[in-house]
Amino acid sequence: MRRRERFVMRLNLFTGLLLTCAAVLVVVLGAALDAERVAAVGLGAGAVLALVPDRGPLARVGAFSVGFVAAWAGYVARAALLPDSTGGRAVALGVVVAVVVGAAIALKAPLWAGLLGVVALAGGYETAYTAAPAEIAETSVDAVTSLLLVLGVGFLAGAASSLMPERHAAAQHAEVAR
Repeated sequence: MRRRERFVMRLNLFTGLLLTCAAVLVVVLGAALDAERVAAVGLGAGAVLALVPDRGPLARVGAFSVGFVAAWAGYVARAALLPDSTGGRAVALGVVVAVVVGAAIALKAPLWAGLLGVVALAGGYETAYTAAPAEIAETSVDAVTSLLLVLGVGFLAGAASSLMPERHAAAQHAEVAR
């Protein structure tokens, strides 16, 4: 087995173990905060945000935040301004995606991270929104709070793999190769 393959295997094992421990802790301890229902989407999105080596962490988190907030605003617009129909949902999603794309272009931010923010909120909130659109003030704050908590745990677990000396050396080698 080549050196690179061994490194990738160890990195995946280390990151996977951290995420496994984080998942168990979020589900067990998150029951009080209702975070267990968003554990998979939050941990997964947070880890992806940390692990994808595209630009710096601040650029990725910034783009993610734009998508997350745009999606939240889309839900508010759906509840307050748009009809509860396929057309209303299409308009809301179209505007959200346009905002994310525009922000990525204007800020030179990674588009994928902004879209990940949209997907994270939609994955963690759509069911609750659909069940009670009129209760958006309460349900959206609950969902956002739970998601951000779990996202942070997933991001930290994913980012911890950067502490491996081999990953740091590989990142420096990749930078030199560019």
